[in-house]
Amino acid sequence: MAPTIRPAVSTDQRTIRALVRSAGINPMNLAWPKFLVAEEDGAIVGIGQVKSHGDGSRELASMVVVPERQGAGIGGAIVSALLERHGGGVLHLTCRRELRGYYERFGFEALARRDWPPYFARMLPVVNFFVRMRGSEIIVMRRQPVAHASR
Repeated sequence: MAPTIRPAVSTDQRTIRALVRSAGINPMNLAWPKFLVAEEDGAIVGIGQVKSHGDGSRELASMVVVPERQGAGIGGAIVSALLERHGGGVLHLTCRRELRGYYERFGFEALARRDWPPYFARMLPVVNFFVRMRGSEIIVMRRQPVAHASR
């Protein structure tokens, strides 16, 4: 049975924070009204949001699926729903380099450092200093709006 994807409500805030904390990802800007949640049998099994930054960039962020449900298409369903809702403009995301192929299937492309929006250029060098010590690297990806062919 596929999960139900729905907008978060105020009572989801505690679960959103707990999932982000358990995944060890950026805990900043976790306002529940920006989130979509995936729910199965009354339990939240995945979350994601699009957040805006001071430089005008928008980021697909805070993507978490509970470990026991990873690989079941829940993350993809959340990404698709967020793109349907927010995909009209340019969207960025940050992810571990090894997840690049996963996000490419949604139309995201890895960016050279010189093309990073100012928010990411300020934040990521410090983040990557620590992430590289664990043998990984965080990359920035961008998705351009899909142009519709005219008739």
